[in-house]
Amino acid sequence: MAKDSTQYVCQGCGAVSPRWLGRCSSCGGWNTLVEEVTRAKGKATNRLGRGEAPGEVGRPVAISAVPEDAAARIPTGIEELDRVLGGGAVLGSVVLVGGDPGVGKSTLLLQALAGISKRGPSTLYASGEESVAQIALRARRLGLVPEGESRDPAREVQLVGASDVADVEHATKLAKPVCVVVDSVQVLRTSDLESAAGSVSQLREVTARLVDLAKRERAALFLVGHVTKDGALAGPKVLEHLVDVVLAFEGERGHAFRTLRASKNRFGSATEVGVFEMAPAGLREVPNPSELFLAERPKHASGSVVAPVTPQTGGARAVLVEVQALVGLAGGGSGRRTATGIDSARLALILAVLERKVGLQLLGADVFANVAGGLTIDEPALDLPLAIAVASAARDRPCARDVVAFGEIGLAGEVRGVPRGATRLAEAASMGFKRAIVPASTAERLPMNERASVEVIAVRNVEEAIRVALDEY
Repeated sequence: MAKDSTQYVCQGCGAVSPRWLGRCSSCGGWNTLVEEVTRAKGKATNRLGRGEAPGEVGRPVAISAVPEDAAARIPTGIEELDRVLGGGAVLGSVVLVGGDPGVGKSTLLLQALAGISKRGPSTLYASGEESVAQIALRARRLGLVPEGESRDPAREVQLVGASDVADVEHATKLAKPVCVVVDSVQVLRTSDLESAAGSVSQLREVTARLVDLAKRERAALFLVGHVTKDGALAGPKVLEHLVDVVLAFEGERGHAFRTLRASKNRFGSATEVGVFEMAPAGLREVPNPSELFLAERPKHASGSVVAPVTPQTGGARAVLVEVQALVGLAGGGSGRRTATGIDSARLALILAVLERKVGLQLLGADVFANVAGGLTIDEPALDLPLAIAVASAARDRPCARDVVAFGEIGLAGEVRGVPRGATRLAEAASMGFKRAIVPASTAERLPMNERASVEVIAVRNVEEAIRVALDEY
């Protein structure tokens, strides 16, 4: 008869040791090993699940014999979400959605389930953080619960409260859904382990069982994940390796806009970005975010420059944002540097280049930089518009209103090329901008049809770019 076993698991990296150690031999963390008891399991049996695809349970199959619809997609009815997923949720896939508390993860997925259920397929929302009554209350507030004669229980989202992964497995077999949401994976646990919910071993075991459930039942599975104070997904890195898609739902507190991006996608591009706006009736899609971000741009104001960027570590979709800068006299000593939505280290680098290569006296000045709309931009293409905005504010000279700029700035003051130049210019042209200040290397690689839509001004150094933008010739 099998016996229970004891092991020590590092809460930092998930490494397993047969005995306790003061320091983890894998990650080097001190006092991170915690004793965990693993209960003996019965003999595993292989069985086919509902609609099991060929070759899934130990049965080899020729690659040409696998049908094309073996990984069919389910449109959620939310175009921004479907585009980030690559065209919809794939049957049998597992999607991990992370984000700060209150950003709207549960709201987004509840709206997606409601959109799928309206078309007939069964869906299941399993919650371990909220009660069924709380979820129903939110659904009514969002207008997702039909009333009167239009009510059809077969076309409604099924709800279940679950704190054990076995409860989710049982509810899935009863409801036979095509899409399941688990909110959240950190609160689920399995009775096979003695450790508390959210520990490394619990997360690894729970996620592995949920992945197996999605494959056997051929249901699209969404896992809601917590994040750390640094914005990274909580739990061991193996959690991200187990799933098929990793999505990050982000937004600044106090701003209505939210961005959804994929850092991993086995079924589509990992460079797409979806934009949403938080409204009283839930999350609303923003099909043209550039128009909203520039709607309140002031006229003839110094320190304001428009930049075509790809939000949050890159994306195939370009968005026009307003980069703002303000330069004022310091009270004494060195001036302050404050950046919102911009890397503060990058701002310091740009200010150093402007002082040494352009001649701006900024050491004793307070410099404030901001990306309007609450977006966080972390890409080198923002260097050039940021430098122009600071120069415009320091000289109190407005930038030309029909100009956009993008490019990376080196320590020697040179303007370096950035990718996706044609995509950025196409977005600028669609919003009515006439001129674009771009790196010379990027301009040389542009197709001729892209040059016809916008006047491309190629620059090789930051001083030349500032003269063009501020009409100082």
